[in-house]
Amino acid sequence: MTHMTLNVNGSPHALELEPDMPLLYALRNHLGLNGAKYGCGLGQCGACTVLVDDRPVFSCLTPCSGLEGKAIRTVESLGTAERPGPLQKAFIEAQAAQCGYCIAGMLMRAQALLERDPHPDEATIREHMASNLCRCGTHLRIIDAIGRVARQERSAP
Repeated sequence: MTHMTLNVNGSPHALELEPDMPLLYALRNHLGLNGAKYGCGLGQCGACTVLVDDRPVFSCLTPCSGLEGKAIRTVESLGTAERPGPLQKAFIEAQAAQCGYCIAGMLMRAQALLERDPHPDEATIREHMASNLCRCGTHLRIIDAIGRVARQERSAP
């Protein structure tokens, strides 16, 4: 076990972890942040996507070693059930979730895109989101939700 401090959602967390422990396990088992899900464990589905220094990563493949000093954000940072953030509101309005298992990862990947490019076109959204899978088939609604936020940003004063 190694002592490390992970900065998650703007707060430092001192933890004793195995250096090769996947970030997903630290988030879920040690910090109680259950938004990111274990899907495939191979970085092929995206259910575990979180942001590290504003870049989407598969937390099931990302070891905790090397994450000290980096900003880690999970879906819990975007809003709450009572006060959802803009992207969460758009997903609700577009009814983008069916079972909901993939949605946290989808939201985080989409958040990274919108922070980098507030006005992506549909082709850019599709390309950026391609590595996250939805078994329920709500991809079109997910693309629509992201587009709604991009259009809102475009029309904001």
